[in-house]
Amino acid sequence: MSEKPDDVVILDGAFEPDRRRLDVGGGSLIAFTSRSPDKQTENEDTVAIIPWGPQAVVLIVADGAGGLPAGKKASLAAATSLARSLQLALEKTMLLRTAVLNGIEAANDAVRDLANGSATTLTVMTIEGRLARSYQIGDSEALLVGQRGRIKMQTTVHSPTGFAVEAGFLDQRAALHHAERHLVSNFIGTVDMSIDVGAAVELASRDTIILASDGVTDNIHIEELIEMIRKGSLEDAADAVIGKAMQRMANERRGQPSKPDDLSLIVFRKP
Repeated sequence: MSEKPDDVVILDGAFEPDRRRLDVGGGSLIAFTSRSPDKQTENEDTVAIIPWGPQAVVLIVADGAGGLPAGKKASLAAATSLARSLQLALEKTMLLRTAVLNGIEAANDAVRDLANGSATTLTVMTIEGRLARSYQIGDSEALLVGQRGRIKMQTTVHSPTGFAVEAGFLDQRAALHHAERHLVSNFIGTVDMSIDVGAAVELASRDTIILASDGVTDNIHIEELIEMIRKGSLEDAADAVIGKAMQRMANERRGQPSKPDDLSLIVFRKP
């Protein structure tokens, strides 16, 4: 597995929570990862922040597939491989969109080369000046909301319930409680991996981006998540999301989601 470039920040939070605040890509972010409160094994999520020059950044949340061997190795291999690939592309002055697509292919090869049956989701968001674009594999999610709460971009979860929501057969709240919510249909580390590339979206002042593993999105309804992140400070937004997700994991209540899991997020905002 390639070593990460020196300016790349990777959080793995293997056994202890890891939290960072960074000014990067012309904005600020809070990144956080922590293992599930109900297990003794390591956190299988990996979070990465990859600078791309002074006004651009690549954000990554990878969730090693639960139930498969070496989920942590898969998510970490994907993140470090993508970071190394992007560094080489920057030296060649390659377009960022091309560099990310090539990097994701390299990440898929890196996880397959582990040859241990592991796999991982991979949600990537690029911020280049005022333009944001998503790249989606699996069931972690990315969301862009305005200060008034309008959804400007939301990735589609690669799962039966995610596609049902996208087609209008199931609403977001019902999907969160669906018996097949845990099924995922697309992974890094597989021969048939596919990349869902989003359209470029222009960021307005105070727009907020969040990338989150399903430790967040399986425990917080979308309208709750929007209300937590759309205003106030980044620190308050991150604290609200982490606190609510942890509370739901620890206290099962009728009518509310409660699924203990590794929890990872990045909250980013332009000034």
